[in-house]
Amino acid sequence: MEDLKNKDIQIGGQTVSPGENKLVTISIDRLPTGTLIDIPVYVFNAKEPGPTLLVQAGLHGDEINGVEIVRRMLQEKKFQVKHGAVIAVPILNIFGFIHFSRDVPDGKDVNRSFPGSKTGSLAGRIAYHYVSEILPQIDFGIDLHTGGAQRSNYPQIRYTTEDKQSKNLAIVFNAPYTFSSNLIKGSFRSAANKMGIPTIVFEAGESMRFDTYSISKGINGILNVMEHFKMINKRSLNNEPKTITLTNRKWLRAPTAGMFIPEVINGTAIKKNAVLGIITDTFTLKIKKIKAPYDGFICAINNQAVVNQGDALFHVGKENLE
Repeated sequence: MEDLKNKDIQIGGQTVSPGENKLVTISIDRLPTGTLIDIPVYVFNAKEPGPTLLVQAGLHGDEINGVEIVRRMLQEKKFQVKHGAVIAVPILNIFGFIHFSRDVPDGKDVNRSFPGSKTGSLAGRIAYHYVSEILPQIDFGIDLHTGGAQRSNYPQIRYTTEDKQSKNLAIVFNAPYTFSSNLIKGSFRSAANKMGIPTIVFEAGESMRFDTYSISKGINGILNVMEHFKMINKRSLNNEPKTITLTNRKWLRAPTAGMFIPEVINGTAIKKNAVLGIITDTFTLKIKKIKAPYDGFICAINNQAVVNQGDALFHVGKENLE
């Protein structure tokens, strides 16, 4: 991200020159009805030089908190940068979004299909066009997600283990919780990492549910990053507490099947051996307590009321005080 200079941005055969803001599209495919499907891409290109930031959502079609974060920032003109450029993608996986699904119609996960193939599966084609058209033009990225399968993530930022640039980006974002996460083969973050592009993942809320707190934290974090790189004017004093970095994370799993009743609130601090929740049968003949393994914090809770043995219930971690 050194020796940056402002430049034309070219996407979908269209050019966005310095000083221009434009909605462009990447053509992907068509529905069986013949209706064309394009990925909408908003480009805000300032006259003054600076870094190019990608803010994307909807990589999984049912994760709508991120979609609302980008939509709200577009509505409130938060991407009007003074230096550099912002590429904002409200919905990457259009197919999944219109089908209320994580995946595309053939069942494949776009976020396991990078870098993709021009002649591959639908998920692979989406990934290929994205890697070809957008990634070569950005300096860093923010990927917006939520928990899946009724798991609710308390607002958190994940950065790539051993990548100091993405770690610094995560600290600047300043979500309530921050922790390192290993790369997953075929993920967007893995593809970006191979191209030397630091990327962080914001996880907040659960699929198919708007969460006002998560949305506000996402917007504030993106603005923190833009302000840090002098893309926007300095805002008024930010009194939000510093992010808590977690380590020794683990999922506490159901020791038996039954009805799951959490007794703590997502995001709260926990003490070793404190009862976090119980699993009971419908006749209250057997009750299993789920206890905290150490002093720490809860960064995700499963909202599924009836669980099977081995299901993930609480995602917990210790505070890293180093």
